[in-house]
Amino acid sequence: MTIHDEAATPTRHMEPIRHDNLLINFTTEFHRIWDSAGSRAKPAAFWRPTPAPDALPGYFPLGDVIAAGFDNLNNASAVAVVVCEAQVASTDPAKGKALSRPDDFELIWKDSGSGSKKDGAIWRPIPPEGYVALGCVCSNDHDKPSLNAVRCVRADLVTASKVNELIWSDKGSGAKQSVSVWSIAPPVAAPGETHLAPGIAISDNGYARPESFSAYSLRMPIALKMNARPVAPTLNGRIPPSELDTSTHTAKLPWFTIKDPLLTPLEQLRSSPFYLLQRTDRYLLVGHEHNPESANRTFRWTAPRVQGPASLLIFARATSVKFEGQWQSSMPTAMAFSAHLEDDFTQSKPHSTEWFNSIPMEIIAFAPKNRTVAVYLIQSDYRLLRADGTPVTDSFSYTDGNSLHITEYTPEEPETITPSLQTMAAPVTPPITETAKPVTAVQPEPPIATVTDSET
Repeated sequence: MTIHDEAATPTRHMEPIRHDNLLINFTTEFHRIWDSAGSRAKPAAFWRPTPAPDALPGYFPLGDVIAAGFDNLNNASAVAVVVCEAQVASTDPAKGKALSRPDDFELIWKDSGSGSKKDGAIWRPIPPEGYVALGCVCSNDHDKPSLNAVRCVRADLVTASKVNELIWSDKGSGAKQSVSVWSIAPPVAAPGETHLAPGIAISDNGYARPESFSAYSLRMPIALKMNARPVAPTLNGRIPPSELDTSTHTAKLPWFTIKDPLLTPLEQLRSSPFYLLQRTDRYLLVGHEHNPESANRTFRWTAPRVQGPASLLIFARATSVKFEGQWQSSMPTAMAFSAHLEDDFTQSKPHSTEWFNSIPMEIIAFAPKNRTVAVYLIQSDYRLLRADGTPVTDSFSYTDGNSLHITEYTPEEPETITPSLQTMAAPVTPPITETAKPVTAVQPEPPIATVTDSET
């Protein structure tokens, strides 16, 4: 079997996405295997993702890509997924390698009788036990492809998917056999995961939608770094501290999950192969007061919530990322995905409506005598950054109504000055009239704060 057509200018190397011992990367380099020129079928061509060995050594395609027309895919907007075996073994040694060659190929269709200018055939890889094939393979003759043309993936690294839309069929070609080629729709992703349909072709005999066809998408974890909450502030005087602790959490998102208003998908792959969604938590002062009186006092403050439906909607429209659930493919490419951030990171707990609650909070604090009290809430500021650190869109924030923190300061009692021995007069012993009674110390009451929603 031979392949032809010029290759693309290599895309710069990017850090692979790792799932256990599977490495996932992307290429814009292809070789054309076969096209329908000369037949009466719609124009289409099958392309083999072929990453340059110096850029992505050891990477293999998962199947061939089909594109309408005969235009060259190289240096265009086409991107294909390629995979590699990691040098580190699986976390579970019993699972074995992430990738395997197919055991054999099953013929799906060949062009005999179509009148096409070149011989061609479509094959389905037969995976070994414990592995699955994600796409079909084309040949530019009627012989089986090489077993090294494609790789099968271990079953626990993929997720079952559905057949989506018809890409091409040989209808009208005059071939003795019939074939249709379909895209894949990934299922809803679990929190903390991305499911990616790699955009390769899957084929079946005939023109009807395959009902019992086994289709798969790759599973990818979303790299997430969560840190401890910021240290709660304390009062060491009547003036609240000016410098407060912060804590930043980061979700690393692959380029294809982000709609960048300034970059095309191909430009994203080349200049920003990943994006950082950062959340910075900080305590914000709601209010503070000193109670100089000899009785308890009540203080009231109103704390605004900074979140609301408008901020989420603007962010989702600009980037495609949704905080309250799934987000899916929005770019003009054959690849499709579904993704879901961790609920702890987005603070979108199941059945919670706090992201849509913009009602200010009324906070009431009870301060004992001669004490200063301060009340704080945590605000989380989110921003989405490209690989070079530039922001993709405006940042937005969230007020955690459950993070109420109150701290108080009690000044020390003035010291009692005792006269020195040199100036003390001779002590006079008073007459004892009754037995001295013990003195019970009265502990000051701790400050109390409550929070309620305010409609005003």
